[in-house]
Amino acid sequence: MDPDIVGSTLLTDSGDGFNMKFSMGTPPLDIYAAADTGSDLIWTQCQPCQACYETKYALFDSRNSSTYRNITCSASECRFLGEARPPNYSPNICRKFPEGNCDYRVTYADKASSTGVLAKETITLTSRTGKVVTLKDIVFGCGFLNDAGPVGATGNQMGVIGLGKGPLSFVSQIAPYVGGNKFSYCLVPLTTDPSAKSQINFGNGSEVLGEGVVSTPLVDIEGESYVVAVEGITIENEFVPFNSSKTLANKLNMIVDSGSTLGDVPRDIFDRVVTQLNKTLDPELEPYIYTDSEDNSISLCLKSTTIPNEPKVAIHFEGGGKVELMAEQIFFRFKNELVCFGMQSTSDIGIYGAIFQENFLVGFDLDRKVVSFKPTNCLNY
Repeated sequence: MDPDIVGSTLLTDSGDGFNMKFSMGTPPLDIYAAADTGSDLIWTQCQPCQACYETKYALFDSRNSSTYRNITCSASECRFLGEARPPNYSPNICRKFPEGNCDYRVTYADKASSTGVLAKETITLTSRTGKVVTLKDIVFGCGFLNDAGPVGATGNQMGVIGLGKGPLSFVSQIAPYVGGNKFSYCLVPLTTDPSAKSQINFGNGSEVLGEGVVSTPLVDIEGESYVVAVEGITIENEFVPFNSSKTLANKLNMIVDSGSTLGDVPRDIFDRVVTQLNKTLDPELEPYIYTDSEDNSISLCLKSTTIPNEPKVAIHFEGGGKVELMAEQIFFRFKNELVCFGMQSTSDIGIYGAIFQENFLVGFDLDRKVVSFKPTNCLNY
């Protein structure tokens, strides 16, 4: 791998997601933001803050930066916000106040949210050799009213860096600087030592190539998410199709989401998967259905503190691609007394979560419209 590829490190966040490190402003301030392929907007908590969640880092203060620029309500970038508008936003407000602030509000599946103003700022990244890459006029949100959601803040991050495919995502904005609309990352297991770092690379040189690569087409639908079609899952030698009685489709569209720890499937698919899993698991592990009172998600858990070596599991993508998963990529330890399966059921939306992506080099190529997976020891990548 070329050491001068534009990239950054990803830090595990207390076993729940990955934070990307970058610097913003002049003089630069280090920012640690949740890396999220399921959303677009880049935002960080800002001073003066009306309501901010706990973080161990200093908040960004635009008054201290010589390169900060407000974006007005009439600017083209403001129109890219789409659904990230405040709920009280009036379509006529920019005609009345064209030079007013461009306000935003984003809310996530875990009920976390941020409200603030859109602006432009200089962001800097550092390559593995220490080469500094300066990216000017990057659009981001300065959040003055932020909520970490009912789960609460870990204190390790200051916002979100949206890596989706919309026009305001970090990937889309820096594409002209780095030689293409593509990026890749290699996620270490979330249970690894917190000091272990993952890597994310952008543009030329970030392609996922070589022996063992499995590629699948991106589903061509509107929105900011990267969606792939999954035909089913093999558990030992039994194929469980991901067809749903609700959609009548013989496959499930799943969002490849680094910001969601677990996978998620509709209940009818989940029930079929659990039925097959129970046939392969040791009955002494006492598998049972666990319901989380916070988000009403349903999971299969085992009364064990040890991750089982079996069964063998593979995910089948549309077009024939198959990704084989190791035990650590399908089971996780929960509350120090249980081991749970990494695929839950919360809603009818399919999520290909971070647990299935650990120890894979995962590449997103919007120019070729494919997502690629390559088994990799990410601790040594």
